[in-house]
Amino acid sequence: MRLIKVSDEEELSRLAAEYVFSKIKSSEKIVLGLATGRTPLGMYRHLSKYSKEYKQSYSHVHTVNLDEYVGSRAYHDYMQQNFFDHIGIHKNQTHLPDGIAVDLEKECKRYEEVIIQLGGIDLQVLGIGQNGHIGFNEPGTDFSSRTHVVELTESTLSANAKYFTHEKQPRRAITMGIGTILESNEILLLASGEKKARALRELFQGTMNSDIPATVLNHHPNVTVLADEGARSLLEEES
Repeated sequence: MRLIKVSDEEELSRLAAEYVFSKIKSSEKIVLGLATGRTPLGMYRHLSKYSKEYKQSYSHVHTVNLDEYVGSRAYHDYMQQNFFDHIGIHKNQTHLPDGIAVDLEKECKRYEEVIIQLGGIDLQVLGIGQNGHIGFNEPGTDFSSRTHVVELTESTLSANAKYFTHEKQPRRAITMGIGTILESNEILLLASGEKKARALRELFQGTMNSDIPATVLNHHPNVTVLADEGARSLLEEES
């Protein structure tokens, strides 16, 4: 696992965008695994800027998102507004779980099939939750899990409540499983802010255990972590 230290969230966003954009430019075909939430917003802003400046085509790119709330299209809207609408990617090349599917179990299986048919994920972008979750894989999730429906913890609900000021916050989500994530060829994890410091410390210094799902990344052969000073604060104290 490689740790890249950055000073703040803006530098993290810029370097993450440069990293992803270089992969897009140098590939004839690429499948990107994408994340939502606050941390990757800056990355999407810079990626949109680079795409316009370099007139980058996305005809060779497919995207698969980590998750979506059950009964909602919140992350579909997030991706359109913050990224897809700005890069000219065809809608058929962007893939997210369908949170309003009638049969959720069937939808989970369908989403796994989408990833398989695309040939797997080349580069998966991850955030890390305060409780160490990746995707919406909460503490206790089996490391071999595939796309599934999860009951969100109070910690996760509290952290994301600010995004649901005008609608009732869903308490369940469809998430790509840990086993699915681990099959990605490469993983780029973004960590920003002191609230992520404990989870990041466990990732680098703790033992692999399902109470901190991110610790499973120690068993992936190609992980790069971009972390700002806040997220590294507990690592710096103990170094």
